Amino acid sequence: MELNGYRVILASRSPRRRELLGRICEEFEVESLDVDETLPRDMHPRDGVRLLAVRKGEPIAKAAPEAIVISSDTLVELGGEPLGKPTSEEDAFSMLRRLSGRAHNVHTGVAVHFHSRAYSGVDSTAVRFRDLTDAEILDYVKGGEPMDKAGAYGIQGEGGKFVLGYDGEFDTVMGLSVKLTEELIAKALEDEQ
Repeated sequence: MELNGYRVILASRSPRRRELLGRICEEFEVESLDVDETLPRDMHPRDGVRLLAVRKGEPIAKAAPEAIVISSDTLVELGGEPLGKPTSEEDAFSMLRRLSGRAHNVHTGVAVHFHSRAYSGVDSTAVRFRDLTDAEILDYVKGGEPMDKAGAYGIQGEGGKFVLGYDGEFDTVMGLSVKLTEELIAKALEDEQ
């Protein structure tokens, strides 16, 4: 995607999102601010990730309205319940125990802010876990990888060994749908013409 001449800002500290955005454009800045990530209890995870993606980019977009600001949020959904980032090792263990031997959905919301407008969408991927033993869950949790990841695992890392298969986009599970991001950027630029 040709973005020369545009200032691009990724509103995320995630190294995974930096890697994925690098597939779309070579040069971009990284700037992230803490925002309120609480959602109404009755909000579906798909709606929640879309709202949070928009919310995460808003303050940066207001400060730099000429820039293309890209923000994202990811949640794991198990039986209608959202699983965000674990709050402790015990929480990570509990999430992984619940995911063991089951299918779940990973929803990633993406927002592109440009010239005081926000373009947003959600991509979802179904993921199937194999049966996990308590010992391998504990080893994984003690390694630290799950602590900053929705659903307490990273498909691109050691957590990938738990996955039997998936239906959808791998990068959506990593935390930024490249296809959706390209579509939203194209829409924002088209509307600017």
